[in-house]
Amino acid sequence: MRAPSIADSVNDPPAFAAVFDQHFGAVHSYIARRVGRELAGDLASQCFTVAFERRASFDARLGSERAWLLGIATNLLRDHWRAEQRLLETLARLSLEAATSIEPPASLDPELADALAQLEPAQRDVLFLHVWADLSYDEVAWALGVPIGTVRSRLARARSRLRAQLEPTFPREATR
Repeated sequence: MRAPSIADSVNDPPAFAAVFDQHFGAVHSYIARRVGRELAGDLASQCFTVAFERRASFDARLGSERAWLLGIATNLLRDHWRAEQRLLETLARLSLEAATSIEPPASLDPELADALAQLEPAQRDVLFLHVWADLSYDEVAWALGVPIGTVRSRLARARSRLRAQLEPTFPREATR
């Protein structure tokens, strides 16, 4: 017997509870890595509220439930991008010892936090969805509503900028 899906919940709203149970952990984890645990609970809950309200618009032919939910989460995170920018800039100035009250991004190396803060928000969204949420390029494209070529170019630009900024601090080991 298959688990209830978002499509099932259109006619049977209580079926959405199974969708929540299946995907809440991934959505919460992704958001927590972006903005910390305190805000993650609120944003994850808001994500599922939005998903429930818009469940009739979900089309399984276009992508997975997980990617759709993470797309909603990313859109909610965009509403908070200014706060995220300030947090990353603050972390870049603080030593890790002084940043213990900020979690979990406090585990970021200050140079990495600074480099991430300098990325364009669209590049940062693609990078985080691909690296932290483990979405494929196709899933990132679907989650953000952009062509896959846009995902590839944003990811390439983000990696290039990070490499350029971080290589002086963290040089690659010499190749033999």
